[in-house]
Amino acid sequence: MASHDAAEHVAGTEVPGGAHEGSAFPPFDPTHFTSQLVWLAITFGAVYFLMSRIALPRVANILSTRKAKIESDLQLAAKAQEEAAAAAAAHQKTLADAKANAQALAQATHTHLTAETDSRRHALEAELNAKLVEAEAKIAQTKDAAMANVGVIASDTAQAILQHITGQPADPAAVEAALAAHKA
Repeated sequence: MASHDAAEHVAGTEVPGGAHEGSAFPPFDPTHFTSQLVWLAITFGAVYFLMSRIALPRVANILSTRKAKIESDLQLAAKAQEEAAAAAAAHQKTLADAKANAQALAQATHTHLTAETDSRRHALEAELNAKLVEAEAKIAQTKDAAMANVGVIASDTAQAILQHITGQPADPAAVEAALAAHKA
């Protein structure tokens, strides 16, 4: 029995299912083409129906919604950009106006301060000139008074010197005559 079992279990390359040894691969078997084509048409029709009625309208709706959203966002962005440009232009104009106003104010202030300073300077110069004239008048007065006393002082000094040198009092009339002769 061992030999009989060995014969049954011989290793080889035999394909199981000996009844189908002469037939082709089932999808390529010409006897099944008709049923396969019918099922292909039914399946394709069902997939086409599902795609055209359900999936593709949803995808088209999603695409149109996205397109509308993108266009809306682009319009909003363009509007915002225009508003920003207008705001920037208004800001630049305001800034230029402020600079012009500041410059005009600075010029007016400078002119006002210059005029005020000039008026103060002229008033001070006038006051100083008046004081200078007054001082010169006082100096001239003092000089005239001093010069008037010079004759008396010279006379007194000459008499004192003569008395000191001679030891006798000097004649005031002779001293005055000598001083008068010296002045002329």
